[in-house]
Amino acid sequence: MNELIAVATITVLAVISPGPDFAMVTRNSYAFGSRIGLFSALGIACGVQVHVFYTMFGIAVLIVESPTLFMAMKIIGASYLIFLGYKSLTNKTKLTFGEATNIAPSPAAAFRMGFLTNALNPKTMLFVIATYTQVVQPDSTLSQNFTYGIFMSAAHWVWFSIVALFFAAPAMRKRILKRQGIVDKGIGIALIALGASLVFTKITA
Repeated sequence: MNELIAVATITVLAVISPGPDFAMVTRNSYAFGSRIGLFSALGIACGVQVHVFYTMFGIAVLIVESPTLFMAMKIIGASYLIFLGYKSLTNKTKLTFGEATNIAPSPAAAFRMGFLTNALNPKTMLFVIATYTQVVQPDSTLSQNFTYGIFMSAAHWVWFSIVALFFAAPAMRKRILKRQGIVDKGIGIALIALGASLVFTKITA
């Protein structure tokens, strides 16, 4: 029970801390509505499973012990976030509440965006590795370990679904879209900064 509480506490704290996932879901939700925001949230939840699976099967050990592999992962993840940030920062399309839905990305594209944002994030990798190596006991069964992984994904899905619904609320969307240029640039700068910071992420797990 203590192990479960520890995993739950660490997961909740990690999920609600601001980061690339939060910035991406926020923008997709106020720009394109709850449907796109919720598919982005689902993509994030599935992206967590990438980290869970390679941690469970020991591949993460190779990544952590190989500076070259870890640096490659950081560069790929950072590049993707910087790409998203650049698109937001340089966005010239001015949306209105009525027309935003008509030019929204497809649900598949929104899912893919959420999936890649999380799956390519080394900080999520380190969070998952740290949880399994520092909290979960070595004698935990395989089913217990997979249950913890499912809980991590579920926690991400619930939290970012809440974020999506909050920023996709009609009143909130109208308010943000009136200041879209400023908000887009702010999120763009945040994503670029977060992407750049990944390069300096150290292996602490």
